[in-house]
Amino acid sequence: MEPVLLIFAFLGIALGGVLKGATGAGAPVVGVPVLAVIFDVPMAVAIFAVLNVISNTWQTKTFYNEIVDRRFAWSHAVAAAVGVVPGSILLATLPTEVLTVAMAAIVFLYIALRLTRPDWSLSREQGRRFGPSLGFVGGLMQGAGGVSAPVSVSFLNALRLSRVDFIGTISVFFLAMASLQIPTLIVLGILSWERAGLALLAVIPLFFGITVGAWIARRLSKEAFDRVVLALLAVIAVKLLWDAFI
Repeated sequence: MEPVLLIFAFLGIALGGVLKGATGAGAPVVGVPVLAVIFDVPMAVAIFAVLNVISNTWQTKTFYNEIVDRRFAWSHAVAAAVGVVPGSILLATLPTEVLTVAMAAIVFLYIALRLTRPDWSLSREQGRRFGPSLGFVGGLMQGAGGVSAPVSVSFLNALRLSRVDFIGTISVFFLAMASLQIPTLIVLGILSWERAGLALLAVIPLFFGITVGAWIARRLSKEAFDRVVLALLAVIAVKLLWDAFI
């Protein structure tokens, strides 16, 4: 591989790490498209599947004690893991573009709601009530379209969790889904020993980015962190539309 392409790959992974360190999510949004251009989509997905397990295991361990409602976090996460299975079936039967556009529309509606009604939020009680069902939908979308952040990030953002509570909760969510994704990719032949080895090398730029992102986020107010998450959702929605129509 040409050194320039290798540098771009490392920069893309590191930038994704900055988002991950600052918000607890977003690394694949940046990293997967960059790696897909340099290599191909299956390799990009395989590499980030491994990176997701490693990074979310680390963030779960780091922020687990900061989770205010662990019962909620696990019910949300386990429901998501269950949703991955029927989501994979949907992937084989429904046009991907339909699912992608629908998710982008939901995210844009949520952003519009937050901008027009900035004080709107969900209570903890409502979060517990809707957590399992929305977790299942997030897992469904992960299995069907490879992306769950539009549902999970929007939902947790609506609960107005603190940064450390948010990162701990969403890391448990992502880790639960990744625990099913890895064996699935192995069975399908997408995740090989060679790609797993490349993923381990990619840990270096990812965790460099996570460290930088965490350093930046510690200097943000709760309001600023909330705006960063909304900006991340907007980027995700635009990317969904790009994937659907371009």
